Amino acid sequence: MKAEGNRGGPGKHPSRIATAAVKRGRLWTEIVSWLWVIGAFILIEGGVAQARVIPSGSMENTVLIGDHVIVSRLGYDAGIPFTKYHMPLWREPRRQQIVVFRAPLADQGFPDLIKRCIGVPGDRIKIVAGRVYLNGAAIDDPHALHRAGAENLPWENFPEHGSELRFPDVPEWGAELVKHTVNGELIVPAGNYFMMGDNRDNSNDSRFWGFVPRENIIGTPAFIYMSIDAPEAVWEPEHIGDRFAAYFNALIHPNEIRWNRLFRTFETGSTRGGGAS
Repeated sequence: MKAEGNRGGPGKHPSRIATAAVKRGRLWTEIVSWLWVIGAFILIEGGVAQARVIPSGSMENTVLIGDHVIVSRLGYDAGIPFTKYHMPLWREPRRQQIVVFRAPLADQGFPDLIKRCIGVPGDRIKIVAGRVYLNGAAIDDPHALHRAGAENLPWENFPEHGSELRFPDVPEWGAELVKHTVNGELIVPAGNYFMMGDNRDNSNDSRFWGFVPRENIIGTPAFIYMSIDAPEAVWEPEHIGDRFAAYFNALIHPNEIRWNRLFRTFETGSTRGGGAS
C-alpha cells in the first residue's frame, strides 16, 4: 500500500502568497510616500521658503522680537537643509530691502541675521548725525529708529569716526574700513552689500563687522505668520524649553499674540541710488 502524499504539495497556500504581496505593496507605498515627503521638504526648505523667528530688537520697529516670518529664498539661494552646502542664485538684494543672510562672524558660527540692505556694489555711503547719505544724496529713511542724544556717537557718524569704534567680532574690519573709505565715504566693493538694522543704536551690523558677501545671502522675509509678545531670551536658540512654554502660554492667553501684525508683508526695496527726503 502506498502512503498518500500532501495534496497541497510543498508550495505555500495561494492566500498566503497574496497576503505577502499586499504587505510588500503597502510597504513600498509607504516608502515612496516618505521619499516624497523628504524630497518636498528638501525642495521647499532648501530653495523656496523657510520659517524664522526674530530673537532680537535690532530691526525694531519694522520687525519685533517674537515675530515669526516666512523667508523667501526663491532666486536668492538654494541648499541642502541642515548642512553647509548651498549655492547663490540669480536674484540680487536691492537697496532698502530687508534681507536674511549669514553674517561674516566666523567665531560665532556664521549666524543668520536679518537687516536692511543699505548699499549695493559700487554705492558710496556715509552717515552724518544719524542721517544716511547714499551716492551723495540723503535717503528717505522713515523706518530708522534713533536714540535721543545719539547723533554725536561714532556709529552715527560713519565712516568719518570709524576709527573710534572697536571691532571685537572682526578685528580686521578696521583695516578694511580704511581701505574702502574714499573722501569720507565708504565704497561698497563688487560682490558685497552693506547692511544695517533699523534700530540704529541697538544693532550689530556692517558698521561693526563689515560687508556681507553675495554668497551669504539667504533670502528676504515675505510675511509675518505669527507674533508673540515674550522676552528676548525666549527666542534664543539654546532656550528651546522656554520657547515651547511661550507657545503654550500664547494658546491659553491669546492676548499674548500680536494679532495686528499677522500676515504683514515687507517692501521689496528700491533700485534708486539715492533719494531726497
